[in-house]
Amino acid sequence: MSNITSQLSIMEAEFAAASKDALVEVVRMAQKRGMKGNKGTWKEFLAVYDKKFGSSLSDPSKRQPDALLSFIKTFNEQDMKVFYKVIQCRSNPDAIVQFANTHPDGESPEMKLVRLTLGHPYYALDYSFPSHEEGWLVTNPIKGKKKNAEISMIAVDCEMVLCEDGTEAVAKICVVDRSQAAKLNEFVKPDKAVVDYRSEITGLTAKDLEGARSSLADVQKSMRRLLSHGTILVGHGLNNDLKALKLDHARVIDTSLIFKYGVEGSYKRPSLFNLCKSVLGYDLRKTGAPHNCLDDATAAMKLVLAKIQSGEDTTVLPIPSEPVPEVDLSKLLLHRVPRILPTEKLHKIISGDFTIQSKPKKKGLADYYSALAIFKNQQEADKAFESANGKLETDSYGRPQKLISYKLENGVSGELYIRKNALGSSVGQVPSRKRALESEDKNPSELKILKTEKLGGESQCTTEATSDDCKIHLKEIERLNKQLKEKENEISSLNKIIVALTRKQGL
Repeated sequence: MSNITSQLSIMEAEFAAASKDALVEVVRMAQKRGMKGNKGTWKEFLAVYDKKFGSSLSDPSKRQPDALLSFIKTFNEQDMKVFYKVIQCRSNPDAIVQFANTHPDGESPEMKLVRLTLGHPYYALDYSFPSHEEGWLVTNPIKGKKKNAEISMIAVDCEMVLCEDGTEAVAKICVVDRSQAAKLNEFVKPDKAVVDYRSEITGLTAKDLEGARSSLADVQKSMRRLLSHGTILVGHGLNNDLKALKLDHARVIDTSLIFKYGVEGSYKRPSLFNLCKSVLGYDLRKTGAPHNCLDDATAAMKLVLAKIQSGEDTTVLPIPSEPVPEVDLSKLLLHRVPRILPTEKLHKIISGDFTIQSKPKKKGLADYYSALAIFKNQQEADKAFESANGKLETDSYGRPQKLISYKLENGVSGELYIRKNALGSSVGQVPSRKRALESEDKNPSELKILKTEKLGGESQCTTEATSDDCKIHLKEIERLNKQLKEKENEISSLNKIIVALTRKQGL
């Protein structure tokens, strides 16, 4: 008991000494994952903690450190350990020196991509695993590889099924080496009852798993062997696979994090399909076809090798979307819908007369689902979108969407996205670059539009204006915002690089 008390005291001391940015990052992670302390979620905590403003001021960056720290202390020991990892990722200014010393002859291209992954703003949030819990495997890479020896890399991809308790379980795993030869390609027997094989996405059925003999523990043993001697693990959205495998590995390259995507400064992540099309020049799969984890693991390895060969930080642009069929214009996509919110309750949140069609669940989103709201025609769909009270944004393809908040009569509250299926064209809709300049998990300052008052008969400069003067003003604002973003990203990346390595002693 005294040992546990001592550990908690150490963690609380670290939290108290942490910077505000670190505390904000912890709270945002709790928001993103829907985590609750003994006083509920962040917003529920604020309703009790701050009688004056309550949850109306819910942006963690706008709150004082005392409020952030008080919220963090409402969590149990297990959650505190996860938060502690995030704090550790920002605590050691000597980490970058230690990293450089492990490569005295210069940083290898492979380790540069590891550093790029660790330095991404999403890394600390996505890779802070509860690896202290039972059943997790934490690898310990061996230091000091021979000079000029080729760095070993393997790529992994898993297909997950949904279990009756709402968790995901690995049902198939594929691993390929640097030459894209298969090292693992087998079905895995879940240790819980399966309620959804997600066949539309995974391509798996109950029959596929009838002969599966490998357990998760067996797979972990295989991965331990493959990841010895400092091997780098590659994957796309790799954190989802590692979470399902209950595997915590230090040297990782996540292909969703190492490519610049869209507008400069964007934190949007490209899909594996998009990267294959843009970087490798081929279609990963036919439209509507299920995933093939061997193909996906191979594609991730090819992308890393292509990145190493090019040695350039080129920007990958989103693939232009095909013209939307007229029938789809009468549909609105509802996504990142909390799984605790039944589909029938969506009629209380979205106005209009529509039917709901659930969509297959994507990998890594166990707590959320997507659905289509199908209206009689496009006019009714547009009307419902316009009447939805939320922040107007665009997705990576420029399609208008809104983040809307809701609170039902039973007290359940939350947020979800509502999105059109076509690019916006009407005056006043948000330009596609606006959303690309924002981080989904952060709240940078919104792009300001310059207005000049109407003087001496001159036209007012607004988003609707088309005069050359207005265009010049807007371009200047865009340029300055771009410079500001670049500086912020440089600072953020350097901080992440310096501190993210602290929790991994194997690097």
